[in-house]
Amino acid sequence: MSARKRPGLGKGLEALIPGSEPPSKKGGVEHIAITDIHPNPRQPRTRFDRSELVELGASIQEHGIIQPLIVTESDTQTGQYVLVAGERRLQAAKIAGLAVVPAVIREATEQDMLALALIENVQRADLNPVETATAYKQLAEEFELSHDEIARQVGKSRVAVSNTLRILKLPMPVLQAIVDQKISEGHARALLGLKTEAEQLSMLRKVLKNSLSVRQAEELVRKTGEEKLPRPPKHPEIKALEDDLRTSLGTKVTLNYKNGRGTVTIHYYSEEELNAIIEKLSE
Repeated sequence: MSARKRPGLGKGLEALIPGSEPPSKKGGVEHIAITDIHPNPRQPRTRFDRSELVELGASIQEHGIIQPLIVTESDTQTGQYVLVAGERRLQAAKIAGLAVVPAVIREATEQDMLALALIENVQRADLNPVETATAYKQLAEEFELSHDEIARQVGKSRVAVSNTLRILKLPMPVLQAIVDQKISEGHARALLGLKTEAEQLSMLRKVLKNSLSVRQAEELVRKTGEEKLPRPPKHPEIKALEDDLRTSLGTKVTLNYKNGRGTVTIHYYSEEELNAIIEKLSE
């Protein structure tokens, strides 16, 4: 984190920054009833894979919870806690039928709770790309963090943070396709190469219909862009040669010339035309 602190980032945030080991409020790991722990209202992760939770629950039944949850005391209810980090472990513990879970109690403001939840999920790659981008956006807007500051806190490069944020510029159907795991973040970045929403949605349909890889999508986007570039006018001498060939052969002829090399393309539109062209060339 930079030396200059932003408003709202208290010592609760420092508690989960890698490399720091501040003491918990209670001095160690507590065992807290699951019913006394309430979800973090600022949890950025909205989708949890049920099969993964069941699998984790089975592991917890056998081995217990290895890494304690992190909670903070509720401001409104005595003896109650609000989850700061460990949503997946808490849900799996409920599936496993645990009555109590190990937890470390931290002092955290509501702003800290948002930042800590975002950072934990992003660092552990628990969020899909859209959730990650939304988390970065919240850190930037609510905490006024720069892309460099976000990158340092979540252990990513500034370029990675900026690129992930860019996908939020895409239309909602594209973002939903990412959430549904129909396309990857790489596909999304490729679609950003198209200027209009209509073009992006059209390309999305092509990617889904043809099961295009990221590289194939990038190539198709590149070709689409090249097709829209205005072609430079041909040199008058090249145009004159095309006209002469067209007159001689009786069909369209395209001459591509560069640095003394190129191609001559003769177009035909029926078998009869082809035979006539071959006969004229043979003469």
